Amino acid sequence: MNIDKNALCSIIQDPKRLVFEHIEPRFLSDTLGRLTGNAEALVFPASAGEVSKILRYAHENRIPVTPRGAGTNLVGSTVPVEGGIILDLSRLNRILELDKDTFTATAEPGVLLQDFQAFVEREGFFYPPDPGEKASSLGGNISTNAGGMRAVKYGVTRDYVRGLEIVLADGTILQVGSKNVKDASGLSLKNLIIGSEGTLAVITKCILKVIPKPETSVSVLVPFPDLRIGMENVLSILRANVNPTAVEFVERKVISLGEEFMEFRYPRPDAGSYILLTFDGRKAEVDSSIEQVKRLVTEHGALDYVVLTDPDLAAGIWKVRGALVNAVEAVSEQEPVDIVVPIDKSHIFIQYINELERDTSMQMVSFGHAGDGNVHLCVVRGNRDEERWQKELKKNMEKIYKKAYELGGLTSGEHGIGISKRPYFLTETAGENLLVMNRIKDALDPLHILNNRKSYITEGESNAEII
Repeated sequence: MNIDKNALCSIIQDPKRLVFEHIEPRFLSDTLGRLTGNAEALVFPASAGEVSKILRYAHENRIPVTPRGAGTNLVGSTVPVEGGIILDLSRLNRILELDKDTFTATAEPGVLLQDFQAFVEREGFFYPPDPGEKASSLGGNISTNAGGMRAVKYGVTRDYVRGLEIVLADGTILQVGSKNVKDASGLSLKNLIIGSEGTLAVITKCILKVIPKPETSVSVLVPFPDLRIGMENVLSILRANVNPTAVEFVERKVISLGEEFMEFRYPRPDAGSYILLTFDGRKAEVDSSIEQVKRLVTEHGALDYVVLTDPDLAAGIWKVRGALVNAVEAVSEQEPVDIVVPIDKSHIFIQYINELERDTSMQMVSFGHAGDGNVHLCVVRGNRDEERWQKELKKNMEKIYKKAYELGGLTSGEHGIGISKRPYFLTETAGENLLVMNRIKDALDPLHILNNRKSYITEGESNAEII
């Protein structure tokens, strides 16, 4: 592919923000580094104007463009499968405004989530979306509609995006949405972009809703004899109108991996499963909810009820929960899965995973967001050679997704589709839906230069041809 270096150098005149040779491998993949593409140029724009000019050049010359932020994606959405230009937005990293009167903050897409949350909290505000990877970028969060542990109370990223500045594939800059709370003014172009994984436009500015910072936040660890009893209690908690911020589930066998990795022990090692809860808000309301849930779960099989008032204990409990994927990766390659099923079917799905693990002898580590049915799963390679690993992984993944679909579930709750989930998504999604999605792609990116062959984009492919 012929890329005119002089053309790009005329747009980005700082040579430190252009790479044409020896592009580092991390820019050619995602955070796992297992799927790898290639590219002829890596560019670091520092303004919407530069993004617009780069895309206009790419559009005029039919050059593929792969947008990326912090690169924490897990499904290959940032892999440049068609070569061309990697558009790295990490230099667009300024928090531009906190408007306390409209409860909005405006930031560029390269701002890291952890930095944005810390900034608004110092000012007495709160940005609830809380995916596990805090070093992810705001643009990436929006592009995958990231969720996280607090979704059960506060919702997902989509619920906090008021407006966006975007650049279309031909370089056109649009303002979609605004600081206004309500908007019934035509089609919601903003909501088309959220969750589109960089296939429709490039985000260059975000107007995000913030809320007053809760007065207090307290976590509770509830051990149960087994998973079934624990998950039954989750539904009871959700019905009790106590409004938990987070409701996480994890089995004892999974916690053991995290304990070894973090060198920290959970209370009640005799438990078969744990439910980890958080409550936030006014102190009196939080205290009342904690006591109400204690009465509820004590009557329905809980082995204990550990209110995590000790900061060190609370930090250790959450660190183990947050390190589960890394704990698995430390000993073996694994395929990360985030399937979402109706919340009343979560325990059925996890029981199926446990049965499949026993039947196939392939380790499967499951945990996740019990309050919204989002199950995270690590399918572990172990000592399998490459041929056996790929063969058995494909077979088991097909079974896993089939079961999820039978229960009314969906391919992804928050990671997106990218490359690795495409076969399952395209097989399950109705052809009529895919046709409409691709017509939208054709309208906004008629030459298919933006993150092509990702997510929903079929472009005449049969499922067998999908990467």
